[in-house]
Amino acid sequence: MLPRLCDPHRATCHCGRVELAVSLTGGFATARRCDCSFCRRRGAIALTAPLDGVRIVKGAENLTLYTWGTHAAQHWFCKTCGIYTHHRRRSNPDEYGINAACLEGVNPRDLDPVPWTDGVNHPSDRG
Repeated sequence: MLPRLCDPHRATCHCGRVELAVSLTGGFATARRCDCSFCRRRGAIALTAPLDGVRIVKGAENLTLYTWGTHAAQHWFCKTCGIYTHHRRRSNPDEYGINAACLEGVNPRDLDPVPWTDGVNHPSDRG
């Protein structure tokens, strides 16, 4: 059963050194997975938040950024525990994808079934 989410929602990495305050766009209805080469290995379910809907409460200095290819997608991880917390989307650079498992009280199993996005054939990768 999905928890009732307050706004903003509290999101943390595993070790707790990184904490975000997140205002979601559409709540759990935006849950999705991506099958690009990176996301399918990571396996996380992402929820949608606008750029101004994410605030780093603590641990900004503990976040590390990973990009590749076009560098349009920007993925942030905790330097200590390695947990992916959020990313700026290449599909919509005005949005963040928030790791659903980082939201307080959320068990990703409760979100199933989750639709998949075709990240393998992303339009920005076509030349």
